[in-house]
Amino acid sequence: MAGGSQRVYKQRIKSTQSLKKVFRAQELIAASRIGKARGRTAAAAPYERAITRAVSAVATHTATDHPLTTERTDTNRAAVLVIASDRGMAGSYSASIIRETERVVARLQAEGKEVALYATGRRAISYFRYREREMAGQWSYGSDSPQADVAGEIADTLLGAFLAPEAEGGVGELHVVYTQFVNMVSQRPRRVRMLPLEVVEGVAVPGENDALPLYDFEPSPEAVLDALLPRYVRSRIFSFMLEAAASELASRQRAMHTATDNAQDLIRTYTRLANQARQADITQEISEIVSGADALAAS
Repeated sequence: MAGGSQRVYKQRIKSTQSLKKVFRAQELIAASRIGKARGRTAAAAPYERAITRAVSAVATHTATDHPLTTERTDTNRAAVLVIASDRGMAGSYSASIIRETERVVARLQAEGKEVALYATGRRAISYFRYREREMAGQWSYGSDSPQADVAGEIADTLLGAFLAPEAEGGVGELHVVYTQFVNMVSQRPRRVRMLPLEVVEGVAVPGENDALPLYDFEPSPEAVLDALLPRYVRSRIFSFMLEAAASELASRQRAMHTATDNAQDLIRTYTRLANQARQADITQEISEIVSGADALAAS
């Protein structure tokens, strides 16, 4: 059928051009948000360093045992919080964090622990739900722009699980799996054991290399730890969510840039094939005209 191949290629070119526009728009949106996400991560860092230093000071200068810093021996349950994305179009970002979560879960189960899953982000929630894996908690909050109140809600839920009695499903460990933002081209999945807390003396703070001073605590070291440690856990989880957001946007920008280039390559290929089909149709028509003229001349 003359012209049939040309119409097919033209339709493919048109649909690929539409996809290219979508990919380009997603790339530009991610590029416009990545700066803000990195800025929020940097803005939260001083508070995290300050509260870590404060917790370190209390833990260093007192011999107080606190429930959040004490190993639990009455339960073999372990909680795993995975911080994934709400949206796709970010390359292998979600797949990488889910694979790392599965490795963490398998390692804990090999140690004889019962795992309670907590998931943030629709990609992780749908993954575990499709596989009929029970989740102890789930949150969908807009993963590329996390809020402190959501981080506080997640932290309070996990703290409650860690402090709960064994009969009420209390856990003895809390592990967080998130994507660490290294730079614009490198983001890697990372696992951190959050609870029980391990606070190291003398946390490095830029420009502050002096030894920690002696402290007096009012009303008591126990009361100070009761106030500081939950805030410390909330700040760490919020910082993980901010890093994950920056990683997601960087992955999306890179994936959409690659998809835009691939779409352009497809358009060039389809254009070349359409031109070849057009030339073949013209050649066929000329051959038919010449054959017809020869037949008339012979008659």
